[in-house]
Amino acid sequence: MSEKKKVLVFSDFGIDDIVAVLYAYYSEEIEIVGIVSDYGNVSRKSALKNVLYLQKLTGITDIPIIGGAVSALTGSEPQFYPEVHGQAGLGPIIPDDIEFDSSKISENFYEINPLIEKYAGELYIYSAGRLTSLATAFVLYPETMKKVKEFYVMGGAFQVPGNVTPTAEANFYGDPYAANILIQLAPKQIHLIPLDVTMYALITPVMLDHLHEFYVNSNDKVGQIIKPMVDYYYEFYKKTYPDITGSPLHDLLAIWALADGENMVFEEVPIKVAVNTDFTFGQSIGDFRHSVDKAPWPIHKIAQQFNYGQFISEVFATLQSGPSR
Repeated sequence: MSEKKKVLVFSDFGIDDIVAVLYAYYSEEIEIVGIVSDYGNVSRKSALKNVLYLQKLTGITDIPIIGGAVSALTGSEPQFYPEVHGQAGLGPIIPDDIEFDSSKISENFYEINPLIEKYAGELYIYSAGRLTSLATAFVLYPETMKKVKEFYVMGGAFQVPGNVTPTAEANFYGDPYAANILIQLAPKQIHLIPLDVTMYALITPVMLDHLHEFYVNSNDKVGQIIKPMVDYYYEFYKKTYPDITGSPLHDLLAIWALADGENMVFEEVPIKVAVNTDFTFGQSIGDFRHSVDKAPWPIHKIAQQFNYGQFISEVFATLQSGPSR
C-alpha cells in the first residue's frame, strides 16, 4: 500500500465538511496532519468546538488544531446558516458537553508554517469552507506556501447557477476578495471542485439508511453521527430543491478527488472572481471558449466530470472499512 497523503484541512465544519473529515478518518489514502478551523457555516468558535467534539468522539487528539479567520476580508459581518447546517454545524447535534478555552487555539494561525515545513513537498491543502484564512496564508507566507504539493478547493460555480445568489457559490460569495487572492497568488494551479460537479454528489436516504444500519450493527459510534446530520441537511435541500433525490455532499466529493486525482476530470481554464458589489458579487468566471485567444487570467484546474457510480462505491467502501488509525 502506498503511503497516505498528508493533508492540512481548512474548514468551517458544517455537515458536509464533517462527513468529508470522517471519510479521511476511515480512509487508507488520506492522513489529516492539521486542521485550520474557520468561520463560515457557523462561527469560528462553533467550528473549533466541533473539532473538539470530533476529537472526543474519535479519540484522536494528536492532530494540531489551528484557529483561522473570524470574518471575511470584505469587512462585513459573516452570515451563518443554521437552517442548512444546524445551530452548531452538526445538524440536530449540539455538543454542549465540550469545554472550550479559546485562548489556547484561537489565535495560533502562524502554526501552519512549521506544519508546512515539516511536510514540505508532500503536503496537500484541502479547503472546504470560506477562503479567508487560506488567502491570508498566501499573503503572509508566500515562500512557505510554495512548499505545498497540491491544493484542492471546494468552491465556485462556473457553468451552473450559484447556491447563494443566481451567480455565486457560498464559499466564494462568503469572501470574494479572498477567493480572488487565491486565484491570483497561488504558486501553482489549484484543483477547484465547484458546484458544477458537487451538486451531483448525491447520497440518497436509502444509501444513508444502509450505512447507518452498518454502523449500528458494528457499534461504530463515530459513524452513527452521519445519518442524523445528513438527514437534517436533506430536509433543507428538499425544501429548496423539491425535485432533488438526495443530499449533495460537496466537500465529500472534493476530498474523494484529492484521495485519487485520477477520479476527477479537470480542465485547465483562465479564471476570475467578481468582487464588484452588485448581483455578480462572488461570481466565479472561467474562460471556456475554444479559441486561440483567451482571457489573460490565471489558469487553474476546474473539475468538469466524475464517475458517480465509482464515487458511491468507493466512498461507501471506505466509510464501512473501519477506522484507519
